[in-house]
Amino acid sequence: MSDYYTILGVEKNASKEEIKRAYRKLAHKYHPDKSGGSDTEFKRINEAYYVLGDDKRKAEYDRFGTFSGGRGGFGGQGDFGFEEMWKNFGGSGGFSFGGGGDFTDIFESLFGVGFQGSARQSKRGRDISIEIMIPFSEAVFGTTRKILLNKRATCEECKGSGATGASKTEKCETCSGSGTVRESRRSIFGVFTSLSECPKCKGRGEVIKNPCKACKGEGVLRRENEVEISIPAGINNGEMLRLTGEGEAKRGGAAGDLYVKIHVEPHRLFAREGHDLISEIEVSLTDALLGAQKQIEALDGKIKIEIPQGVDSGDMLRVRGRGVPKERSGRGDLLFKVKIKNPKKLSRKARELIEELKKEGL
Repeated sequence: MSDYYTILGVEKNASKEEIKRAYRKLAHKYHPDKSGGSDTEFKRINEAYYVLGDDKRKAEYDRFGTFSGGRGGFGGQGDFGFEEMWKNFGGSGGFSFGGGGDFTDIFESLFGVGFQGSARQSKRGRDISIEIMIPFSEAVFGTTRKILLNKRATCEECKGSGATGASKTEKCETCSGSGTVRESRRSIFGVFTSLSECPKCKGRGEVIKNPCKACKGEGVLRRENEVEISIPAGINNGEMLRLTGEGEAKRGGAAGDLYVKIHVEPHRLFAREGHDLISEIEVSLTDALLGAQKQIEALDGKIKIEIPQGVDSGDMLRVRGRGVPKERSGRGDLLFKVKIKNPKKLSRKARELIEELKKEGL
């Protein structure tokens, strides 16, 4: 008998998650229903995982180099029995593979259906995602945008009923009104029956006698819709907005959602750090020495900046409450980084004055 660790291609100290991942990969590769699959190899893989996937069975195997299965069912005394594995799954001991639902997940990944064979029907329309670009100032203070979307929307002719006038419905003959059809599938586990959505009634269990001509009984059709997007103040670049019910419509169910990803254009003067806005301010040498007052064009209008006497290049000047609006109340600050602009040329008089300053030790 081959070593179970070798069969799954894992080390003896592999974690439970590593063993599970290795099993999934090999089970997909060697499943008998797949091209290149192997019934023999698939049984070997399942036998190995049955033992190594459970703490108690793994502990017995690590200690004795074999697993008895409680009554000599393993350890080279006969082929691994799937009927026994199936019995254990439903038995009092449970077929947990380490606790709760792992085998069900694996079964679904292999066969594409739930363990009970129930059809997973979507009761809502499809979600839509778009991306829009907005100016820096609109991201700071918020805005409203209207866009046209080509999507599946409620039919205006029948108001989403799918019927012409007061047309009645009748039971679907294909699914006998259940909304689902059964499909039997044979595998090495046995014959399994899965349920899928009825193709004729789309899972509703009934069909319309006189369907709407505009939407052909679907209750929805593709057309252009105008959607208004409210963009909150202070939104960041890359943030996603969710508009509930603005996705694609579906007859008999709720509409999907619209997801809007926001891209913010960079500003030529201002940058953002959290709720603060940052920019540069050029200050002449004399203003830096003597102090001054300057008028600046901010994002929301003109403001006056006090340049303190003796300011240095690189100093930050703060204007409180003129930054990005906060979610609850208030705003961040507006920060200006001082950049002293030195003259490129000096007149004779200016040079003489500066020489005098130099003598003063300035």
